[in-house]
Order: sequence, then structure tokens, then C-alpha cells
Amino acid sequence: MSDVLSFRFNVDGEDFTSAGQASVQVKKDLRRLGLDPEIIRRVSIAMYEGEINMVIHAGGGQAEVQVAEDAITIILEDKGPGIADIEQAMQAGFSTAPDAVRSLGFGAGMGLPNMKRYTDYMDIQSTVGVGTRVTMRVDIPQ
Repeated sequence: MSDVLSFRFNVDGEDFTSAGQASVQVKKDLRRLGLDPEIIRRVSIAMYEGEINMVIHAGGGQAEVQVAEDAITIILEDKGPGIADIEQAMQAGFSTAPDAVRSLGFGAGMGLPNMKRYTDYMDIQSTVGVGTRVTMRVDIPQ
């Protein structure tokens, strides 16, 4: 696979029942490409956590997944409120999710830590009042 395949998704920020649809579709697409199940698992977890974060905090956004021979890159972008303190947000258990979201079983403060845990690279660019862009990469061993 010498070309880069790209998949794009809109993440609906109004509906928790549709959250995760993009990561499920990516999982199916990666299986069809014959990628290693462990790589697929890591990509799926990182992407799902990102989708949920966009629904909880940003009212949705866009997701792009780029599949190259040596890596899978996930780019998540939103126009939400931004992250005021990225270092604090990366702490396991830290959450700004409202109680209504927590009552649904989301917002435990593990999204960003899990995204980092399951990827080989993660970068967060965020501006308060403008939005957030998260770039993650899962390397494919050659």
C-alpha cells in the first residue's frame, strides 16, 4: 500500500447514540485492508475516546483517518470551547464533563489519557474560544 487512504467523518455533537460510529466504520475499513488486529484495536480505542470528547465538550467536529504503509494518523478537529490547560486535562480522572453527561456513564476523565496510551504519538493544539485539533499516530511495524 504505497498510497495514503483517507477517511473523513462528521461527528454529530447532539446525540450520544451516534457517538462512536466513525470509529466503528474505521475498524471495519481497517479490517478490510487486512491490518493487524492489535493496530486496529489501538486506533479504534483512540478514535472512540476522541469522538466522545468532541460530543461531550465541543458539540461535535470532524475526524480524518489517514492510512499509510507505516502508520495510521487520526486528526480530530472541533470548534468547541478549547482546552484551557492541556497538562491538567491530560491527568487521569480530570474532567469538566457536566453531571448530566456523567450520569450517562461518560466523562470520567480518561479520554485524553487513553488516547495517548493507545497511540505512538499525540499532539493537542487548542485555543480557548476557537477549538481544538488533536493529531494521533499509530505506527505499523514493518
